[in-house]
Amino acid sequence: MHFDEFLKYTPKIQNVELPATLAHAKMAPSNRLDLLKNIDFAKLDPKQAAVLMLFYPKNKQTHLALILRNSYNGVHSSQIAFPGGKVEAEDADFSATALRETQEEIGINPNHITMVRAFTQVYIPPSNFMVYPFMGYSTTELVFTLQEEEVAGLVELSLADFLDERIIENKIMKTSYADAFEVPGFQVDQHFVWGATAMMLSELKETIKMVL
Repeated sequence: MHFDEFLKYTPKIQNVELPATLAHAKMAPSNRLDLLKNIDFAKLDPKQAAVLMLFYPKNKQTHLALILRNSYNGVHSSQIAFPGGKVEAEDADFSATALRETQEEIGINPNHITMVRAFTQVYIPPSNFMVYPFMGYSTTELVFTLQEEEVAGLVELSLADFLDERIIENKIMKTSYADAFEVPGFQVDQHFVWGATAMMLSELKETIKMVL
């Protein structure tokens, strides 16, 4: 989709009712849904983080930025994610966290980003994080500077490919709950995007489809 055409839909996205957990459920491993049924967040006191679902033009076509996290000794090692991270004391709100982390991880100045809206938060059981996603866009082609300590690469997903149902697949994965478990996700080039990021992508995709 041409980026100028995409921009025409952003006011509608601001006002549409989000599909929320119905969209999340489409891309959630079944065991995660079972885990969340009777969870007591007051007792868990989850840590808080925010991420940015950033759209931008590339060769005049609409793209969405994803990152490949570095390999490390942790539950999110080498996973595809949105730029973002943990809330810090100096952040005015969750959107400020998303913008700050985006600048730190992929080098995009917040002044170049227009925030559209907040999306529905997603809880990540293995790391005990509640993640608050935001949608934003830049009207100019972006030059990315990756934070080498945390980001191994950038994945640029075109909106056309994102809206194509053929990128949705099921694969057997090793999860924090089981050594071999079938999970739904998005096949993006050679990367399989699953878990919390796939759940956020699902809500984003369903929301965009509602306004097209």
